[in-house]
Amino acid sequence: MKQLEPVLILGGSGQAGSGAAALLRQWHPGLPLTIAGRDIDRARRVAEGLGAATAVTIDLRRGDLGLPGEHGHRYSAVVAALWDDRLNGLHYAQDHGLPYLSISSGLVEIAPEVVAGARRASASSILVASHFCAGVVVLATLGPAREFRRVDTVRIGAVLDELDTGGPAGAADLERWSTATTAGTVRRDGVFTWVDDPDVQAGVTSADGVVLPGRSIAVLDVPSLALATGAPNVRFDLAVGESAARRRGGRASIEIRIDLEGTGPTGAPLRTSRYLVHPAGQRPLTALGIALGVERQLGLRGEAVPPGIRTPETVLDPAYVAERLAEIGATFVDAPST
Repeated sequence: MKQLEPVLILGGSGQAGSGAAALLRQWHPGLPLTIAGRDIDRARRVAEGLGAATAVTIDLRRGDLGLPGEHGHRYSAVVAALWDDRLNGLHYAQDHGLPYLSISSGLVEIAPEVVAGARRASASSILVASHFCAGVVVLATLGPAREFRRVDTVRIGAVLDELDTGGPAGAADLERWSTATTAGTVRRDGVFTWVDDPDVQAGVTSADGVVLPGRSIAVLDVPSLALATGAPNVRFDLAVGESAARRRGGRASIEIRIDLEGTGPTGAPLRTSRYLVHPAGQRPLTALGIALGVERQLGLRGEAVPPGIRTPETVLDPAYVAERLAEIGATFVDAPST
């Protein structure tokens, strides 16, 4: 591996950030990491557990993030594993010509991020990964979509266990997004549109057949999947409740049903339905999405991503993502069509 400066992970002591750091350490033992957080003791514990890592405190209200002086403190990338509400993490990356990855802006909040990136398009590689599980679900869907000549409909139904809504940062994201809009976003007959009651409501079928009350959500997966597949009909529904694994007495798991409809290679109708399941819930999937994005942006697999704004499906290979999903204990389970 080429010698790199540390990857600065803002929120690196949180669930998603620390999980991504652990994967990067596993894949690239020589890659230095800097765990940044408000609680220096917690950040140090994470850094010590990783090895070849340091810990710093940050202040997202400051343009310099409250980091130590420039001398001896350079970085190779900036990861916002929390909400970069003032965009100071992004500006810091642009000022220093560093790749930047974010996961917490959401569909209704990416406008400032996109505009900031467009204004300085040649400054940094910006990976907007504020998708469900940091883009992993999109990539997991694009794998089977390759079996189709034409995709007409993509429907995702995710069951997020009520005991698995993430740490404080994740909970804050969910609350903020729900405050921003109660409407969902879908693509219907080729048109991106908002839906509200009663159209926003939908049942989400868990892996054991139990139907949970869910709703369409405003999530980046919808435009990403629509534009990547060309499907005129795309919808992403989320239900928060008891997962199938917990009903069986196990841990809180995550279950994501992926339904595709269209035509196969011969032109005959084709429909596939399967679940992406992880027994430890959403955290490993989100951590994987972050780690994959960092690896790709830095050129640790393939060429480094040049400056510009991108989303995960534009830089990651679905087949490679499927391999990494299997490594972290995720499984794909065939589901009966409905």
